[in-house]
Amino acid sequence: MVDFLAENNLCGQAVLRIVSRGNAIIAELLRLSEFIPAVFRLKDKSDQQKYGDIICDFSYFKGPEYYDSKLEAKPDLQDLDDEFRENNLEILSRFYLAFESVHKYIVDLTRYLDDLYEGVYIQQTLETVLLNEDGKQLLCEALYLYGVMLLVIDQKMEGEVRERMLVSYYRYSAARSSADSNLDDICKLLRSTGYSSQSGAKRPANYPESYFQRVPISSTFISMVIGRLRSDDIYNQVSAYPLPEHRSTALANQAAMLYVCLYFIPSILQTQQAKMREIVDKYFPDNWVISVYMGITVNLVEAWEPYKAAKIALNYTLDSANIREQASRYSVSMEGLRPQIQQLLKEGFLREEIILDNVPKLLNCLRDCNVSIRWLMLHTADSAYDPNNKRLRQIKDQVINDSKYNPKILFQVLLDTAQFEFTLKEMFKKMLSEKQLKWESYRAEGSERMTELAEVFSGVKPLTRVEKNENLQAWFREISKQIESLNYEDSTAAGRKTVQLIQALVEVQEFHQLESNLQVCQFLADTRKFLHQMIRTINIKEEVLITMQIVGDLSYAWQIIDSFTSIMQESIRVNPSMVTKLRATFLKLASALDLPLLRINQANSPDLLSVSQFYSGELVTYVRKVLQIIPESMFTSLAKIIKLQIHAIMEVPTRLDKDKLKDYAQLGARYEVAKLTHAISIFTEGILMMKTTLVGIIKVDPKQLLEDGIRKELVRRVAYALHKGLIFNPKAKTSELMPKLKEMAATMDGFYRSFEYIQDYVSIYGLKIWQEEVSRIINYNVEQECNSFLRTKIQDWQSVYQSTHIPIPKFPAVDESATFIGRLCREILRITDPKATCYMDQLNTWYDLKTHQEVTNNRLFSEIQDTLGTFGLNGLDRLLCFMMVKELQNFLSVFQKTILRDKAMVDVFKAMLSAVNPVKGIVANASKGYANAVAKTQKIWGPYLESIMKVGQMQILRQQIANELNYSCKFDSKHLAAALENLNKSLLADIEAHYQDPSLPYPKEDNNLLYEITASLEAAGIHNPLNKIYITTQHLPYCTCSML
Repeated sequence: MVDFLAENNLCGQAVLRIVSRGNAIIAELLRLSEFIPAVFRLKDKSDQQKYGDIICDFSYFKGPEYYDSKLEAKPDLQDLDDEFRENNLEILSRFYLAFESVHKYIVDLTRYLDDLYEGVYIQQTLETVLLNEDGKQLLCEALYLYGVMLLVIDQKMEGEVRERMLVSYYRYSAARSSADSNLDDICKLLRSTGYSSQSGAKRPANYPESYFQRVPISSTFISMVIGRLRSDDIYNQVSAYPLPEHRSTALANQAAMLYVCLYFIPSILQTQQAKMREIVDKYFPDNWVISVYMGITVNLVEAWEPYKAAKIALNYTLDSANIREQASRYSVSMEGLRPQIQQLLKEGFLREEIILDNVPKLLNCLRDCNVSIRWLMLHTADSAYDPNNKRLRQIKDQVINDSKYNPKILFQVLLDTAQFEFTLKEMFKKMLSEKQLKWESYRAEGSERMTELAEVFSGVKPLTRVEKNENLQAWFREISKQIESLNYEDSTAAGRKTVQLIQALVEVQEFHQLESNLQVCQFLADTRKFLHQMIRTINIKEEVLITMQIVGDLSYAWQIIDSFTSIMQESIRVNPSMVTKLRATFLKLASALDLPLLRINQANSPDLLSVSQFYSGELVTYVRKVLQIIPESMFTSLAKIIKLQIHAIMEVPTRLDKDKLKDYAQLGARYEVAKLTHAISIFTEGILMMKTTLVGIIKVDPKQLLEDGIRKELVRRVAYALHKGLIFNPKAKTSELMPKLKEMAATMDGFYRSFEYIQDYVSIYGLKIWQEEVSRIINYNVEQECNSFLRTKIQDWQSVYQSTHIPIPKFPAVDESATFIGRLCREILRITDPKATCYMDQLNTWYDLKTHQEVTNNRLFSEIQDTLGTFGLNGLDRLLCFMMVKELQNFLSVFQKTILRDKAMVDVFKAMLSAVNPVKGIVANASKGYANAVAKTQKIWGPYLESIMKVGQMQILRQQIANELNYSCKFDSKHLAAALENLNKSLLADIEAHYQDPSLPYPKEDNNLLYEITASLEAAGIHNPLNKIYITTQHLPYCTCSML
C-alpha cells in the first residue's frame, strides 16, 4: 500500500496541508495578538469620547443606516472616520485575513470529510484513514488545532475587540459589496463569547462548547477521533517511557488533544461517567495541570468544574492523599536526582566508554529528571491557579508544602539537566558520525593482532619462549579471517559472531595453557578488547537520540519559563559564567519549535519560514530579556564610576608639586573605580562565553547580543532622562528652560563620558553606538510628536526608528505634547510669544514687552545643541515646520471663512480696491477710505493677526536654529560644510543653466539627489527658512489688499 504521506497519495497530502495550515494560522494569531490597536479596546475616557461614535460592535448590524446617517450629519465626525480608516485599514485587513483563514480551515476540513464519505479518494474512507498510523495522527490533529485556534482567539483577543475590528473592516473595506465575501459566516463564528481572560472573571454558561459548535462538524468524525485518542497511543510515545509511573507524561500531548476535542462532544464531560473515569485513569491519574499548545496551560480543576461526569472522575486524582503521594514522590525524586546529575556533569566524567556502557542508566536518569521537572513546573505555576478560587489555592499550597518546592532548586536541576542533555547529545552525535570508521578500525586492529599471533606460532617471528605450533597458527589465521569477514551493514549477524569470537579467544587461552606467556595473553586481551569495542560501537543507534529528543521536550514551559526569569538574572548577576549553562537551557527550550513546525515541514509549506521566524524570534526575545541583566548591572557600576570620576577624583594637572602628589593619588577612590571596572569586564566575559548559538532558525551571536543589550539599556536610560528632565511648569514666573537644559546637558555628558570610558573594556564602538541611539531616540520622538499634525499616523510597527530588539520606550503624555521634544518646542514658543515679548534682530535677543528685561537670546540654541546635539536641533526645526504648516492651514480656513464667504466683507474689499486703483496714483481722501475699511473689518483682525504673528515667530526660531546648526557644522566639520556648500552651488548653477538651455542635463524624477541633498543642507543649517514653500494654494483674492 502507498505510504499515506507520499506525494502521490492525494488523501494524505490533502489532510497534511490542512494540518500544516492550522499550525501556521495559530502562529499568525499569536503574532497578531501583540499588534491589536489599543484604540479598539476603548479603555480610556478620551478614546471613548473621541472614537465612541465611529467604533461599533455587532450592534451596528441591527441598524447600519442609523450609524451611517449619524456620521453624515457631522462633518467633523466624518473627517475623523476617514482619518481612522487611513490609519487602521492595513492592520484591520491583516486581522481579517487571519480570522478568514480560521473559517476557511474548518470549511476545508469539513469538505475533506465529505470527500472521504463520498469516496472521492479511491480505497480510502474515514475508517481506513483512522487505521493508518499517520492518518489517525493527522485527523486527530486537524480537529484539535481547530479547537486550539478558537481558544487562542478568545484568550488573546477579547470578544468585544474582535467585534469592533470586524465591524470596522466591514465598513472600511470593499468586502461589504463583494458577493463572494463570507464575512457573515466569519462574524457568526467569531462573535463575542462573553469570555474574559482577566483573573477572577466569571466563565460564561456553556463555554466553550457552544463556541465550538458554531460551525457544525460531523459527529461521527468527532466521536471516532475521541475514540482513537482514548484507546490508542497514537504517537507511540510509551516506548520512550518504559516505566509505568511515567505513562501520563508519555501521553501528555495526546491528553492535551483529548482535552480540547472533548469540548466538541460535551455530553461525555457532562453525563458519561464510565468514559470520563477511563480517560482520567489513563491520562490524569497523577496530574491536573496540562499544557494545551506551546505552553498555554489549563487547570482541569477549574476547566471541568461545570461538567458533572468529568468533575466526579477527577475527584479521585484530586484526593488529598493522592496529591500528597504525588508531591512527596517528586520531592524525593528531586533530592536523589540533584547529586546524581551533578556527579555526571563533573569535568571528565562523561567519557565515551562510560556512555557506551551505561546508555540505559543515563537515559533513565534523563527521564526521571525531565518527568520531575515537568510535574513540578506545571503544578506550581502561578498561571495555572486562579488566586480568587479557594479550592485551587488550597491545592497549590498543598503541592508546594508536600513537594518542599523551592523554585531555585528546581531551576538549578533544570539547568543541570539541560547541560547534561546537551553534552550527552553532542557526544552521541559525534559517536554516531564516527561509528563506521571506528568499527572498521577496531576490526582491522583485531584482525592484525590475530595475524601477528599466527606468525608467532609459525616459529618465524621471534617471541620469547614460544614454540612452533601449526594448529594454533592455523586457528589464529582462521580467527583473523573471521574478524575480517565481519560486515558492518549486517549489524545483527556481526554482533552475534563477535560474541562467539570473544568466547573462542577466552577458551583458547584456557585450553592451550597460554596464560604462562604474558605477551600472548596481552595479544589475546587486546583482541578481545577490540571485539568488545566493536559490539559497543555497533550498538550506537539513532533511536537513542530520538528517545532523548522525546524525553527532553520542554514545550510545556514555553510561557511558564518566564516565572524563572528573575532567578536566572540573579544567578547571572552573582556569577556571569552561568550564561554557558543557560545556553543549554535555551537550546532545550528551542526543541519546542518541533511541535508546530513538523507538519509544516512535511507539507513543504511556504509558511515554514514565517512560522519558524515567529517562534524563533519569540525565543530570542526571551533570551535577550534574561541576558539584559548584564547591561543593566554594567550601567549600574558605570553610574558609580562616573560619580567617582566627577565628584571624588581630582583631575591631575600637567605640572604637580611633589608634596601634593599624595593628595592627588586618592588611592581609595581609584581602587573603587578599578574594582567596578573589573566587575564590568567580568560581566562582558560572561556573556561572550556563550558561543554563537542557533536558536530555532535565528543565529545568536553573543557579541551582538551584548552590544544590543548595551544599546537597549542606554536607550532606556537616556529616553527616561529626557522624559523626566524636560518637563516645564508653564505657570512659573521665570522660565525653567535654561536651568533644565543645563541640568540635562550635564546628565547627557555623564552618559557620554561613561560610554567613552566603558568602550575599551567591553570592546564596542562607543561613539558610534552613542550617536546612532541618541539620534534614533530624538528622531522617533519627533516622529511621534509630528503624528498629531498628520492625517495618516506612523504607527510604531511602521516606524524606521522603532525596533523590537532595542525598543524606544513610550511615556504617558504630561500635557498637550506627546513627547519631550514637543514640550521643549512649546516652552520655547511660550517664552518667545510675540504677544508678551519683542525680538531685536540686531541683538538676536527677546525682551519682555512690559519690563524690557531680556527673556532669552541665541545662547538658548547653543544650549540645546549641547544637550540634544545636532539631531535635537534638527528635530526641533522639523517640528516647527509641521506647526507652521498647521498654522498656515488655519490661516487659510480663517481667511476663507471670514472674508471670501462673507458677502459684506467681499463688498468692503471691492470698494477698497476700487478706491486705491490705480496703484500708481495717489489715493483720494485716503484717511477717510482706510479708516472706513478698517472700521468695517474690525472683527476679522484678531484671529488674522494671531496666525501671522505665530508664523513669524516660528520663522525667527527656524532662522536661529539654522544659524546654530551652520555655526557648529563649520566649527566641528569644516570639510563637510565646505563640500555641501560647493555641491549646493554647483547644483543650482546646473539647474539655472538647464532652464536657460533645456538641452543641458537636469535630475530625472526617479533621481533622489535633490531630495537627499536638501535633508543634508537643512541638517547643516545651509538654507533660508524664509524662502521655503510650506503649503501651496490657489489664488486668494483680496489677500494682498488685506495685508496692507
